[in-house]
Amino acid sequence: MTDSTEYSPPKVWTWDKESGGRFANINRPIAGPTHDKELPVGRHPLQLYSLATPNGVKVTIMLEELLELGHEAAEYDAWLIRINEGDQFSSGFVEVNPNSKIPALMDRSGSEPVRVFESGAILVYLAEKFGAFLPAAGAARAECLSWLFWQMGSAPFLGGGFGHFYAYAPAKFEYPINRYAMEVKRQLDVLDRRLATAEYIAGPDYTIADMAIWPWYGVLAKGDIYEAGEFLQVQEYKNLQRWTQTLGARPAVKRGRMVNRVMGDPASQLHERHEASDFETMTQDKLQPAQEEPVGAA
Repeated sequence: MTDSTEYSPPKVWTWDKESGGRFANINRPIAGPTHDKELPVGRHPLQLYSLATPNGVKVTIMLEELLELGHEAAEYDAWLIRINEGDQFSSGFVEVNPNSKIPALMDRSGSEPVRVFESGAILVYLAEKFGAFLPAAGAARAECLSWLFWQMGSAPFLGGGFGHFYAYAPAKFEYPINRYAMEVKRQLDVLDRRLATAEYIAGPDYTIADMAIWPWYGVLAKGDIYEAGEFLQVQEYKNLQRWTQTLGARPAVKRGRMVNRVMGDPASQLHERHEASDFETMTQDKLQPAQEEPVGAA
């Protein structure tokens, strides 16, 4: 569909609550809480408040990978934040993340609790806390952090750009879909070219750069978000496909993708995670009807 009308912006923008599209109820031009509610706190020092969007999955993969390595202190409680219902605007959540976006982490292992928000910051914090998945110094560390921040800067074009206009906008228009499809194809090519010369994103070793990029671009390469695999011809990126399959087969990645999940196959959903045994003892009350994943909203 081509644009049928040309929009002339008003001199002063005003908030039209009816014009936000499918996720209008979680979009607003002001910050701060909308209601008073404390966050729950479990028994582990690490308290995660999240949802299994790509940004949320980054952190649960990291925590599960740390546990896989034997870091017992990485045990965590993962509390479900239903962003479509506005949980991220509670007073308790805003105290942990004033930006009201998932994921948010509270580390209660020290004398004073430490809050960490923004998925990239959480990955770096955990990597440094446990001395894992981030090179300590030099060129290897710089390469890893460069790719981590590549993801943080690039994914909004995929989620808020392409994903929104291709899958979620109230109407489809040629200009924004073409504009963002072109950019996403370019990003996929960047990754494919990099993976032609490296086993993992940052080099020979698996790092937080892989954990950050896979939930967005690996899942896209699998055709699992936006129903856009054929449209974007993701199978063309052979090196990306190899890497995607390698990471997707890791046990910790499989577990991490289940945590705080409320969409897809009910058998893949672990709404909250408080013990490692929760993966084996998923009860019927955790297997609620699937919901649509707001991939571009968190």
